[in-house]
Amino acid sequence: MSNDQPPPGEPPEDDPFLKKPRQPPPSEGSGPAGSDGSPYGSSPGSPYGSPYGGGDGPPPGDGNAYGGNQYGGADPFAGMPPLAPFGKRFTARVADALIIFIPLAILSLLAGSWDSSANGGGGWIDFTDQVNTGTQWLWSLISVVAYVGYDTLMTKKYGQTVGKRWMRLRVAMLNNGAIPDTGASLLRAVVLWVPALVCCTVLWWIILIVSILVSRPYKQGLHDKAARTVVVSAAQ
Repeated sequence: MSNDQPPPGEPPEDDPFLKKPRQPPPSEGSGPAGSDGSPYGSSPGSPYGSPYGGGDGPPPGDGNAYGGNQYGGADPFAGMPPLAPFGKRFTARVADALIIFIPLAILSLLAGSWDSSANGGGGWIDFTDQVNTGTQWLWSLISVVAYVGYDTLMTKKYGQTVGKRWMRLRVAMLNNGAIPDTGASLLRAVVLWVPALVCCTVLWWIILIVSILVSRPYKQGLHDKAARTVVVSAAQ
């Protein structure tokens, strides 16, 4: 006599019905999906109201306003605010650069880092000598610490630097819209600032600008891709 039934008690561990995920019930009615009235629904703890691809689609008739879903499945832009315009991102970055540069420049002058009177005031020759003796490398290190530290701390704590706050922008994790943690914030800041401050300032900014302009669909610069972040418009 065959015994096809499991013994009484707990179901076996390999029971496929035990492991089958429960499907959410279909939504009813045509009212707002979220309890807060948002057409994209709501998700506790997510600054987007609903994480990307969280299952809450855009309003009826809106479709995918960002050019289609290249990954298949749920709409990756569901619940996501508009992507930040490049002009606002550029303005915010210039503001942040000046916020750090101006105090560093003042400190450098007060510390007498570039002494034009040394060696008889030889101009460019004296400047080169000071670089070769390590003065410029010291200030490059100080600059790296200042820029990377500022960007990391502000992004980790607020999701915004001062420049982004002025432009009403913010940084968020691409997968769920959360404020980046310490690791993501630090990686993003390092990729953004270190090459520009250490070796190739103009070239690196050109590379970053082009990477943002050609990136689809999320307009991510190389620093965003490294940290898996995206820059979006903040609430007004």
